[in-house]
Amino acid sequence: MCSWAPRTPPRLTSISLALQFGRTEVIDNTLNPDFVRKFILDYFFEEKQSLRFDLYDVDSKSPDLSKHDFLGQAFCTLGEIVGSAGSRLEKPLIGIPGKKCGTIILSAEELGNCRDVATMQFCANKLDKKDFFGKSDPFMVFYRSNEDGTFTICHKTEVVKNTLNPVWQAFSIPVRALCNGDYDRTIKVEVYDWDRDGSHDFIGEFTTSYRELARGQSQFNVYEVSADGAPPEPIKRTSQALGSQAATVLGHVPSTSLATQINFTVAIDFTASNGNPSQSTSLHYMNPYQLNAYAMALKAVGEIIQDYDSDKMFPALGFGAKIPPDGHVSHEFPLNGNADNPYCSGIEGILEAYHKSLKTVQLYGPTNFAPVVNHVARYATTEQDGSQYFVLLIITDGVISDMAQTKEAIVNVTVTAHQANVCPSATRWDRQKVASIKQADVTRPFLLLCLASGGGNGVQDQPLSPEVP
Repeated sequence: MCSWAPRTPPRLTSISLALQFGRTEVIDNTLNPDFVRKFILDYFFEEKQSLRFDLYDVDSKSPDLSKHDFLGQAFCTLGEIVGSAGSRLEKPLIGIPGKKCGTIILSAEELGNCRDVATMQFCANKLDKKDFFGKSDPFMVFYRSNEDGTFTICHKTEVVKNTLNPVWQAFSIPVRALCNGDYDRTIKVEVYDWDRDGSHDFIGEFTTSYRELARGQSQFNVYEVSADGAPPEPIKRTSQALGSQAATVLGHVPSTSLATQINFTVAIDFTASNGNPSQSTSLHYMNPYQLNAYAMALKAVGEIIQDYDSDKMFPALGFGAKIPPDGHVSHEFPLNGNADNPYCSGIEGILEAYHKSLKTVQLYGPTNFAPVVNHVARYATTEQDGSQYFVLLIITDGVISDMAQTKEAIVNVTVTAHQANVCPSATRWDRQKVASIKQADVTRPFLLLCLASGGGNGVQDQPLSPEVP
């Protein structure tokens, strides 16, 4: 059995105090369970939705988890699952010191708007005899196909004992659980002989679609079930499609479709208008007890975006400073000091490189945006299949010096990527974050341009210039 929790409640610092969202069914006598029960929850791209999954070996009918054997747990965010290849994430189970607990596989799919419910009943004739002292104890397992060609279990029938001609009970299932509202999506059905020890014997399988199943009892709904090398055996079905019923309607997943990879780049303003970093009035002041305005803005956006980048390696740039060794002014320098490899590992790696840069560069000016915009645009133009999005976050105190060049760069980006967004004020990222992502042309790369003014530490926000298109 798997028990999981969606997030830590407000003001609770330990994920062990997370609220339990639900439990799967119990699968007997197996080390490789494939749970049928699915969970529906709202997905918010702009929020960090933390999840925890706990696995238990059930020893009794008690609902108290302390009465059962703990097998391990896994932590992730919903964004990690959605952003993984094929929206399928594998995580190692942890929680028992010195023991390998196995792996949990998590998958996600955007639900269609179909609210139909199908009621179906199946029967079979002359199935293969699998039990030595009896006949067979058959049951059926239904799988819906995924966009990457894999299959996800969506229903199991009951077991009909000791028969080769079973008639299973009628069951109802939401059409979107069966095929996500796509009537032509492949549905695979496997038939097994149930064994008490969990090593169920495979009898055979067939494939169909909901469009075919919806025809009801007819010659079109007789399927030959066979395993490799075995003669086929017929399975018949009757069905009835029910009309729309009450269902929870989820908010639409943002235009960054499932499994879309986002390439995140950050550019930080190192101009002298931010103030002396050694003074508490500076936006770059390194307070030992709290993050400064730039670091807070970076974390607020970066911790959301990073779940959609598979390698968690992010280019981090600075602009408007004199850099070593010769002290020339640069508007496109790597925070880690490596021009050939400006990538930092995760958001913490960017913060570390940012703090080191503050100790080695001299804040200067002017505030030129165009070089960093063009830097990311050069990479964006190399991707044309729509699977890669490019996000540039510019954190600045709000004064733009190269307005004409910045306008031209943004226009060029818009022509290339079909969209650029401008998001003012870093101090509002805590609630805004990246909610401004909009529909883009999926055949071209996308660039989200975030222009944020620094704030905090008693310094008044400076509004961005209204001339920015």
